[in-house]
Amino acid sequence: MNQPLAPAQTNRTQRRSQHSIAETLRHLRQSRGLTLNELARLCALAPSTLSKIENGQMSPTYDTILSLAEGLAVDVADLFSERQTAAVSGRRTVTRAGDGVQHNTRQYDYQLLCTDLANKQFVPLRATIKANTVQSFDGMLSHPGEEFVYVLSGTIELHTQFYAPTRLSAGDSCYFDSTMEHALIKASEEDAEVLWICSRVVEPLKS
Repeated sequence: MNQPLAPAQTNRTQRRSQHSIAETLRHLRQSRGLTLNELARLCALAPSTLSKIENGQMSPTYDTILSLAEGLAVDVADLFSERQTAAVSGRRTVTRAGDGVQHNTRQYDYQLLCTDLANKQFVPLRATIKANTVQSFDGMLSHPGEEFVYVLSGTIELHTQFYAPTRLSAGDSCYFDSTMEHALIKASEEDAEVLWICSRVVEPLKS
């Protein structure tokens, strides 16, 4: 089990994450000859949001990261990692405890795993659930794909568009359609830890 990062190390890791995604997003946009407005249209995001991300003034939510990946037709990991192994047979990668790419938002602290492999069929994450109410979100999340969540510690509550809220404790798991609006919140005093697997759905770059 991963050991928690010390506060100073967590802050350094988060700054690297924000710098990485800011620089990478700008590079990907400019290499495609896209303006902020053009990329905003492709990603269905506000130009001001993209500008803040590129300037390191905003830490994008996972939903926003998925929108960026879809709009740019890249892997989620492409937004965080410069060195990646191409999609060939016999691939393998190892992420040691605490070595995942940290990305923190108001609701969740993500640790992206195995980011050095490109074109993976799913996105593995370890996440700390900090949000304790659905109102912590600017609306529940919804995006193409499917998700699997396994609770490592603490208790969470899964809120979805079509089902009553469901509580899950350590050892419990769930699988759901990501197009259904959803949100995970903690249902215990301490932050909950989960293994979170998201299927990768990236469509061709829109014209």
